[in-house]
Amino acid sequence: MEVVKRFSKQRATILSELSGVTSHPTADEVYEMTRKIIPNISLGTVYRNLNNLEKEGAILKFVIGGKEHFDANITPHIHLCCENCGEIKDVFDETASIQAEIKKINSFKVNNIIINGVCNECC
Repeated sequence: MEVVKRFSKQRATILSELSGVTSHPTADEVYEMTRKIIPNISLGTVYRNLNNLEKEGAILKFVIGGKEHFDANITPHIHLCCENCGEIKDVFDETASIQAEIKKINSFKVNNIIINGVCNECC
């Protein structure tokens, strides 16, 4: 028997809000964004839906500086994360060649690459 997952108004709004930004927000930030549209949504509902969307492969979740960040762009890419200011930038150009090299070495499928360092503005 197949389990049908409900796609509620809350879930659709959370995904829509996350898809509309490139800032890689935390759950608290997604909550604040979503509350502008659904004022009575709970933080627990946002966390639950973000975790379910990630489990289903609809979004990416990764931890930087002890905080979970979310990304609606599930195309394999690199996240450059500044350890000083916390900015996270996406890089798509080099991802394919890095994935190919890793796959040759480990037979490993790459979904998300996180590189920590210091951005040009903080150097």
